[in-house]
Amino acid sequence: MKELQLGKFTLTTIATSVGFAVSAGALAQAEQIIDVSLPLGPESQQGIGVLKFGEELERLSDGRLTIEPHYDNALGAEREVIESMGFGIIDAGIASTGPMGGFVDQFLLFDLPYIFENHEHAYAFLDSEHGEQLAQLAEEQMNVKFLAWMENGFRHNTNSVRPLEHPGDLEGINHRTQESRVQVDTWEALGANATPMAWTEVYTALQQGVMDSQENPLATIYDVNFYEVQDYLNMTQHVYSPAPLMMSLDLFNSFSEEDQAIIMEAAQIALPVQREASQELEQRYLGELEELGMTVTHPDLEPFREAVRPVIDEWGPIVGEDLVDAAINFEY
Repeated sequence: MKELQLGKFTLTTIATSVGFAVSAGALAQAEQIIDVSLPLGPESQQGIGVLKFGEELERLSDGRLTIEPHYDNALGAEREVIESMGFGIIDAGIASTGPMGGFVDQFLLFDLPYIFENHEHAYAFLDSEHGEQLAQLAEEQMNVKFLAWMENGFRHNTNSVRPLEHPGDLEGINHRTQESRVQVDTWEALGANATPMAWTEVYTALQQGVMDSQENPLATIYDVNFYEVQDYLNMTQHVYSPAPLMMSLDLFNSFSEEDQAIIMEAAQIALPVQREASQELEQRYLGELEELGMTVTHPDLEPFREAVRPVIDEWGPIVGEDLVDAAINFEY
């Protein structure tokens, strides 16, 4: 018996006088380690979901398929990771939908403010035919396979200037957005000076005062220690942010149908675990961030909704008015 190493695959082969003969049965037992990129760490809502996916993948494949997580943007910022998956350079990853609107207009839906009322509303929409259609568009236009609609959760504002009781309190504040024109328009409609900035630069920009403000889910705010450089946490709940678990479509298609089914099943088992962890962390970190010294504000959201309605009107035709309407009015 001899081990033959082919890339990440290890095949057990039988040496013969004319070379190596590999049976179909041996090919079926190919082992593979799948690299997975994460923007956050292992204890984050992202890490919990990805590690559960890896655990189930290993169990269902009898140890043939395993993952190697790469935390804290070790493989690149989210946009770079998404592009690299499309090119087959990176195997898999979890990322927010923020950069995806640059590839597929319909994904700008998740940048639009105040579309989803609560988690149940978002889950019902994503788990419907609308989520399936968006995943299909990702395959066709981004060359990535959506494995599960995991989440970052609802996003909230932090800043180092003042608490937000009304949109007017954002006047003059320099606010970081993701690389999304919709997000820029949203925060400008609320009165801030909005500037897109890569995720890897945000903490330093806040620390140095280049930026005053940012927005993220509570678990992310805690995980990246934003409480060290931001004084005010404002529960604006302005955007629901999915964080789909994805794989290079080329890599996914290279697996047998049996292994494709295993990959999808592992992701679907991990999905409710990740979502539940995300909500639990949100509640836990709200208290912990306050204990760490952040001033927490719960503003009346209606003036914020009113201020950003022109953004929805402007971007609706680009995103697709039917899709926007379906999301806002989805029954759950």
